[in-house]
Amino acid sequence: MEDVLRPLIVLGGSVALTFALGWAADLAMRRADAARPDTPLWGLLRRCRIPLQVVLLAALLRGTFDRTKLAVIDAHSSAVGQLLSLVLIAATAWLAIRISAAIVESSYSRYAAGARDAARVRRVRTQVTLIQRVVTAIVIVVAVAAMLLTFPAMRTVGTSMLASAGVLGIVAGVAAQSTLGNLFAGLQIAFGDMVRIGDTVVVDGEWGTVEEITLTYLTVRTWDERRITMPVSYFTSNPFENWSRGGAQMTGTVFFQLDHSAPIEEMREKLAEILKNSDAWDGRDQTLVVTDTTPTTIVVRALVTARDADAIWTVRCEVREQMITWLRDVHPYALPRIATAPAPALEPAPEPRPSLEK
Repeated sequence: MEDVLRPLIVLGGSVALTFALGWAADLAMRRADAARPDTPLWGLLRRCRIPLQVVLLAALLRGTFDRTKLAVIDAHSSAVGQLLSLVLIAATAWLAIRISAAIVESSYSRYAAGARDAARVRRVRTQVTLIQRVVTAIVIVVAVAAMLLTFPAMRTVGTSMLASAGVLGIVAGVAAQSTLGNLFAGLQIAFGDMVRIGDTVVVDGEWGTVEEITLTYLTVRTWDERRITMPVSYFTSNPFENWSRGGAQMTGTVFFQLDHSAPIEEMREKLAEILKNSDAWDGRDQTLVVTDTTPTTIVVRALVTARDADAIWTVRCEVREQMITWLRDVHPYALPRIATAPAPALEPAPEPRPSLEK
């Protein structure tokens, strides 16, 4: 009877204690979240319940599995202990990543809620994202190293590897030159404030918004929902346009090719009417001038302003569409025309002379 009750008490008690401690921790997080609704940390820490329970269960089993007195466990006690140690290390790394993510996300949420500068919020978001990725990478590397060191054979190999660490470091540095370059470029972008998540950029003639920045690559979402993935080192070694630098407000232009008889003064009044009815115009500035002329047309430029890159695109499209429609309906003569002339009349061909040969 003892052979049956002992394993049930040890294993069942470990599982029951794990669930009890996990439930108590979750209850404490819920009460703390309800008491401090302005602090999202407690609600985010509730995501750590599952890795916490795995850590507790692995630790309890690691310390009590040999007391079950089961023949199978006694015969393979070394392998079971090794397996539980690996699970404990992996679960601890998982818990550490979840806790660090909760702390970083909570700090960013509180900062974004109280900040008024959108550009600074995007900069902080980029920095905390890359910091979280670095922390995750470090935790994973340390966890893998700790798991490997639990094997006795790996300890001997580790001693030999330390003797040649200098040579291996040089070889690895040369082999991973591109990867390391992108890694340092990602840190330079994060803390150098060159480009941020949410910035509107033009890269290789493509206009889009920075959607994701990692330690090695950057993703730009174009206006037609395509994703352009580029190495972060590109942005530290090549010129690119960042429309979000220096504030989100933008100035845009719309060009018209018109006839010399176009009513410029009436077009200025029509531009003011179009912008007055546009929700995307910010009211800062508007002008309409003739910027160039050719023997057949004139070039009219309308200048408009908006609060950000998306709004300036909308304003330009509205002005272009409504102005052309108004000219077509009210002043059709102002649209460019192709001057033509009738072809000259052709003279009749001369009649052939009669031949004198017989």
